[in-house]
Amino acid sequence: MISKLANRVQNAAVALALMAGGAQAVDVPVDLEVIGKPIPEGIGFQPAVTEVARDLFWLDAVLLYISVAICAVVMGLLLIVILRYNRSRNPNPSNVTHNTALEFTWTAVPIVVLVGIAIISLPILFKQQRLPEADITIKATGNQWYWSYEYTDHDFSFESFMLPREELASHGYNDDEYLLATNTAVVLPVNKTVVVHVTAADVIHAWTVPAFGVKQDGVPGRLAGLWFKPEVEGIYFGQCSELCGKDHSYMPITVKVVSQEVYDDWLDRAIAEYADADTDEGTIRVAMGN
Repeated sequence: MISKLANRVQNAAVALALMAGGAQAVDVPVDLEVIGKPIPEGIGFQPAVTEVARDLFWLDAVLLYISVAICAVVMGLLLIVILRYNRSRNPNPSNVTHNTALEFTWTAVPIVVLVGIAIISLPILFKQQRLPEADITIKATGNQWYWSYEYTDHDFSFESFMLPREELASHGYNDDEYLLATNTAVVLPVNKTVVVHVTAADVIHAWTVPAFGVKQDGVPGRLAGLWFKPEVEGIYFGQCSELCGKDHSYMPITVKVVSQEVYDDWLDRAIAEYADADTDEGTIRVAMGN
C-alpha cells in the first residue's frame, strides 16, 4: 500500500513537472492590422472579409429595407384610419363586414413577400451549411472557459486563454483589446478555405467570429461544421456566443490571417512546439493513471 502511494506521489510530481514545462505560445513574426473587433459607438457590422459574411450582411440589409417598407405601409394605413375615420369626421360608421378584394390582397401580399425572402435567403443558408473541400481543417473545442484547437491535418493542438490586462502589451495588443485577445491565436493563410469542426467538452459553447460571418454552437458529444475563406490579412476577434457559465464573457477568440509564406513558417514552428507538448500531455495522463 505504501509503495503504491509513493508511486502515485512520484507520478504526480512528474506530471506537474511536465505541465510546468509545457509549450509556449507560437506567434507570427509580422505586424498585422486589427480589422475584426468592436469599435466605440459602432452600430454596424464589422468589415466583411469572407464571401459568407458579405452574403449575410447583404441579406440583412435587404431584410431591413423590407421591414422598413412594411412598417411604413402599416403606419400609413393606421394614420389614414385615425384621421379619416375618427368620430368627428365619420359620425355614422359603415356596417360593411367583408371585402373580398381587400381580404385577398392582405393575404396574397404577405405570401409574396415571404416567398421572395425565401428565394433570396435559402441559397445563402445552403452555402453556409454545405461544407466545401477544405484546405485547412481545425477542430475547436469549447471548455469552461477557454478554447482548445486541433489542426487535424498536422496532428497538433493547443489551448487559448484570455490575456490578463497586464500581459496585453507583451503580446502586441492594445489596452482596448482586453477581453478580446488571447495568449495563443488561430493562425490561417489568406485566401484558403478553412473548415472548423466545433464541439464542447462540458456545456454548450458557440464559436463566433463576426468578420467571417460564422457562428456555430458546440455541443458536447457532437461535431458541427462551419467554413470560411478569409480574403484580407489581419487580426480578427470573436467570443463565445452561448451562455456557458460564470466566465462565459472571458473566453474570447483570436484569429490571425497571414500570407502563405508566414503561415508555412508558423506551421513548422507550431508542429515542433505543440507536437512535443501533446506527447508530454499523453505522458501526463499515463503518469496520473488516467
